[in-house]
Amino acid sequence: MKIRQINALAIVLATGGIVLPSCKGNSDQQQGQAAPELAVLTVSESNTTLDAGFPTTLEGTNDVQIRPQITGFLTKVHVDDGQRVSKGQVLFTIDQVQMQAAVDQAQAAVAVAQANVNTATTNANNNKILLDKNIISASAYQTSADALNAAKAQLQQAQAALVSAKKNLSYSTVTAPVSGIVGTITDKEGTLVSPSTVLTVLSDNKVMQAYFSLNEKVLLEFTEGGKRSIADVVASFPEVSLKLADGTIYPHKGKIVSISGVIDQATGSATTKAEFPNPDGMLRSGNTGQVLIPAIHNSTIQIPQNATFEIQDMKFVYVVGDSAKVHSTPITVAPENDGKNYIVTSGLKSGDMIVTEGVGISVRDGMTITPKSATGAQAPATPAQAE
Repeated sequence: MKIRQINALAIVLATGGIVLPSCKGNSDQQQGQAAPELAVLTVSESNTTLDAGFPTTLEGTNDVQIRPQITGFLTKVHVDDGQRVSKGQVLFTIDQVQMQAAVDQAQAAVAVAQANVNTATTNANNNKILLDKNIISASAYQTSADALNAAKAQLQQAQAALVSAKKNLSYSTVTAPVSGIVGTITDKEGTLVSPSTVLTVLSDNKVMQAYFSLNEKVLLEFTEGGKRSIADVVASFPEVSLKLADGTIYPHKGKIVSISGVIDQATGSATTKAEFPNPDGMLRSGNTGQVLIPAIHNSTIQIPQNATFEIQDMKFVYVVGDSAKVHSTPITVAPENDGKNYIVTSGLKSGDMIVTEGVGISVRDGMTITPKSATGAQAPATPAQAE
């Protein structure tokens, strides 16, 4: 019995002798792990220009609805959707048969009226001679004179009808009132059209107008709390850019030309208009995008947005402290941003080092890192690291 107890104790001691070295080995391995290399940025103050974006819809300088001035069947469409046309160019033709017949009829009526005038003139002249010789009475002559005046009036009426008929005939040819781009054409040849029909919209797009809204807070900033007039603000505005729907920047700069003096009570904003040159016809009415207004901030700290993370609508960064240990720090940022960077208004000071890699993914508060620059080279050691 004693021999078995000794053997059992020996087994336990032997097992313990195996387990203890194994635990010690795991501890040494954990302590020997290298701190992860993460990109960092040393912040500093500088003058920064960020573009604030405002959603916009583009319109041509003069978008004209093309409507016929008469009722008739559309016999010819001379242009295509999206075609550039010149002022006076023929766009549509409406059936001219009836209108040409009306012109011919009016011309015939003018000819008849002219013949009646000629006859009445001859009668009046003859009666004047007879009156002078006391062959007829004055009343007889007056009757012929009145007949002449009536014939002349009928001639004028016929001539006016001819002018109207010719005008209606001219309306059968619909021409472009301005140069521009043809919009969508929905009515096909053979369709009955009338003055209420919009045949197409002709857009004069040499200069495009971008309409967007500025809220009351932004307007107060621009006017310095009302110390400057809207006219002064518009005159002093820098050039603005246009971000297209695909995210690219339109190559031509624009200029803000007007700001409404009335705040829309429903939206709390004022309608603002910027104009952009469109020499190549790249922009079309109905295009959407963003008007980018540059905002200059002096002596500010700018950091990349991917260096921040959010908790309950508060923004944080990881600041690298002593012994390269990171700690989360709350910051506040300016409302303007370009989609890539933030302007820090509080929470950081010049010379602070922040983590820009793995934020929100692998970085944890209190962890130790090996700082490196964004290009991959190891960042200079902090004083604590050097020691």
